[in-house]
Amino acid sequence: MRIASNKLQDILNFYNSELTSVYDTEELRVLISQTFEHYLGYPSAEMALKKQENLNQSDVLKLYDCCKELKKNIPLQYVLGESIFYGLKFKVNSSVLIPRPETEELVDLILKDCKKLNETTLDILDIGTGSGCIAVTLKNKLPEANVSSIDISEDALLVAQQNAIQNNTTVLFKHADILKNEAGYILDNYDIIVSNPPYIAKKEADQMHERVKNNEPSIALFVDSNDATVFYKRIIELCKEHLNPGGSLYFELNPLFANDVKDIAIKNNLFKEVALLKDMSGNVRFLKAIKHE
Repeated sequence: MRIASNKLQDILNFYNSELTSVYDTEELRVLISQTFEHYLGYPSAEMALKKQENLNQSDVLKLYDCCKELKKNIPLQYVLGESIFYGLKFKVNSSVLIPRPETEELVDLILKDCKKLNETTLDILDIGTGSGCIAVTLKNKLPEANVSSIDISEDALLVAQQNAIQNNTTVLFKHADILKNEAGYILDNYDIIVSNPPYIAKKEADQMHERVKNNEPSIALFVDSNDATVFYKRIIELCKEHLNPGGSLYFELNPLFANDVKDIAIKNNLFKEVALLKDMSGNVRFLKAIKHE
């Protein structure tokens, strides 16, 4: 691995030659754009104008080291140590999932519903908070709301706490395993419960991209049993006592099991309305349920 010179064009050539075998063409284009904007502050529109410029040695070394990590198939967000979610910057590392665009859609759905109802002073619980992207964003956009979140991973909670501070928000973080009965004792009552829980059975791991499977935390991806709906069942059960009458439940779903989760919610007779919603790609990705008054 050798860069011909400090010229931006030569560094771009280096990235393309080293990473073409790892990423497809469009993926590599976006990755290079994000990397160079992060380290150099160059929006992609400026790149063509600056290709003949020489970079200082410090920036060249940073870009070189980044390329080495990307060639190992480590996600760019982990290499950079951050991810942008709903316009906010979040710290990320291998203790937390990288926030996904679909989860941004889930947050947007909640915010639009709150706006329609003209509700801002709400008690909100995010279950399985990970990086805190859902909880912190909701608190950022609904500053009058009381937002709490729980996670089984203490390492993830440390990252989430840093993200709350970084984004000037106050979120109450709790450490708990919701599959255990004692988890219910630390919960209050909420107007909104939201969760993007683990929903992949371990037998499905072979079908996942190596970049995800080998880098992102398995505890946030996989369920221990072969029942991919186990977390949804438990959260719906917790709604009996901890979701206020008329309150809303929101899930991010695996499209393969969306109808199963909807059936579970309906059979519990807790909700007056249960609906599946599609993401921007047309996949059934979300469930929204409103509890009986």
